[in-house]
Amino acid sequence: MSSKQFILILGGARSGKSDFALKMAKELGGPVLFVATAEAKDAEMRQRIEEHRRHRPKEWRTLEAPLDVSKQIVAHMEDASVVVIDCLTMWAANVLSASSPMDQDEPDLSDAKDALADDLGGLHDWYRYSKASLIVVSNEVGMGLVPPYPSGRAFRDLLGWANQFVATRATLAYFLIAGIPVELKSLAVTPWSQDIPL
Repeated sequence: MSSKQFILILGGARSGKSDFALKMAKELGGPVLFVATAEAKDAEMRQRIEEHRRHRPKEWRTLEAPLDVSKQIVAHMEDASVVVIDCLTMWAANVLSASSPMDQDEPDLSDAKDALADDLGGLHDWYRYSKASLIVVSNEVGMGLVPPYPSGRAFRDLLGWANQFVATRATLAYFLIAGIPVELKSLAVTPWSQDIPL
């Protein structure tokens, strides 16, 4: 691949999304900035983060950015020619958590959506004017059971909207099934150019 790309990589848990993102970043070539959105809030998450770190090339720079992702990328780009965000799922969860008080039974989805829309809009603006490629990893969470709690439903709705927003702007979109990538836009019945509004 020679020209810059905006790539969305979707899939379920343990579907091979992150491994595929690493492969795509290597194929694009050049210095890579890896943007990690997860926070190590417990032992299990610390272990998962460490496992992901071990799989990344040592020469890649890592930026930990649970919130304000677009601003952090602008501030820390340096010479990167590829930016990998892993993942939009945790980014959306962090925004939802920051937008809702801990004692609130039903999260404020409108505030979270406004905050995430602002950050995603900033990310898209950065990509349009940058020379770097962008890879965004995210989970598809809308294919299972309806979450039994308001917070779970709010998160599912927020991430579903965010995935649509990114997918309509991406140059390529892949869905990972058991480690096998399927390119989505080429399978669309009609050319998909509808923008999901901010």
